[in-house]
This record gives sequence, structure tokens and C-alpha cells, in this order.
Amino acid sequence: MLGLVKFLFVFIISFSVTTTSFSETRKFNIGQIATKEEVAGWDIDVRPDGLGAPKGSGNAIDGEEVYAERCASCHGDFGEGVDNWPVLVGGYDTLASHDPVKTTGSYWPYASTIYDYIYRAMPFGEAQSLTHDETYQIVAYLLNMNEIIEDDFVLSNENIGKIKMPNRDGFFLPDPRPDVKKYTGLPCMKDCNVPTKIIGKAREIDVTPEDEKS
Repeated sequence: MLGLVKFLFVFIISFSVTTTSFSETRKFNIGQIATKEEVAGWDIDVRPDGLGAPKGSGNAIDGEEVYAERCASCHGDFGEGVDNWPVLVGGYDTLASHDPVKTTGSYWPYASTIYDYIYRAMPFGEAQSLTHDETYQIVAYLLNMNEIIEDDFVLSNENIGKIKMPNRDGFFLPDPRPDVKKYTGLPCMKDCNVPTKIIGKAREIDVTPEDEKS
């Protein structure tokens, strides 16, 4: 019995040392560290302020030709949409109606988001086949058709986050509640507790369900 105890003690100590040494050298021993090239292949998102937009440029004049070749078969020559494909132009003053037309001009809040989506997912069935310059050209053409920029305006990674879209502020709706302050984008860091006052009890205003058994 004593021999078995000694054996188990030595085994546990040896296993602990081996495990510690292995974990220190190999960590989880799963996968490998991604290379810069592998990370770059996934890092293609563009933020609303334009951060992450790849270097490139284009205007609506050049974009018209690219759009006609790569986009018009589904979205129409002037962004009117073919069959059930999305309409890309127009739709102003329709968002509050019963039949809103959500286009790149009337609905999308940021030009950089249009770039991001087109470069990631378009053309349909040929995603990410456009170059950066071609994508800028298409976005410029769409913005021009929606009367947001002039046809000779050069859209680039340096100014795409500065384009003021018509519906940029349309995703922030006013909150009529008197106890809700207007959102400023900055978190409260001091004196954040708002004093509360009890103005009535649930039973007094008859909103508390009664227990039938009582």
C-alpha cells in the first residue's frame, strides 16, 4: 500500500512539472499566429468616418462606364432597379410614408458604408472582383445621380468619410420622455444619479393585479 502511495505521489509531481513546462512553451497548442498578409485579407471594413478606407479614388464620369458594365443589368441604367432588384436613386421624402423607397441617396447614412458594402458584396455573384478605384468610381456615380456630389468631384479615401448624406441624422429619433436627456455621444462620468420622486403607488392607481385567492 505504501509503495502505491509513493508511486502516485511521484506520478502526480512528474505530470504537474511536465504539464507546466508544456503549457509555458506551447500555450494551447492550437492553430498558428496569423501573418500580416492573412490579417490584411480580412481587414477590409470601412468605418462611417472613413477610417479603414483603402487608398484609391474615382469620379462619376469614370464611374458611369464601370456602373454600366458591372451594375446596370440589375439596378438599371439610372439606378431605377430592374424587376425586383433594389432601386439606388431617388426616394427623397418617402421614408416617413407607408411605402418608403430606401435608396443610397435617401436612406444610407454614410458614403463610406456604401463603399464598404459594394466592395464586399458586389457585383452579385462576383463579390470582391472590383478594384478599389472602380469601387470609388461607382460610389461617386451613385452619389452624383442622387445629386450629392458633382460629376467631376474626385471621391477618395481621404474625403469619403466627410460626405454629408441626406439621411445621416435620420437614425436618431427624438425621445419624448421628460426624464431622458438628449444623447450627446459622451458617457456620464460625474453626478450621474438623477433624483427620483414617488408620485403614486401602483395599488392606488389600480394597476396592480389582484390575487384571486386573497
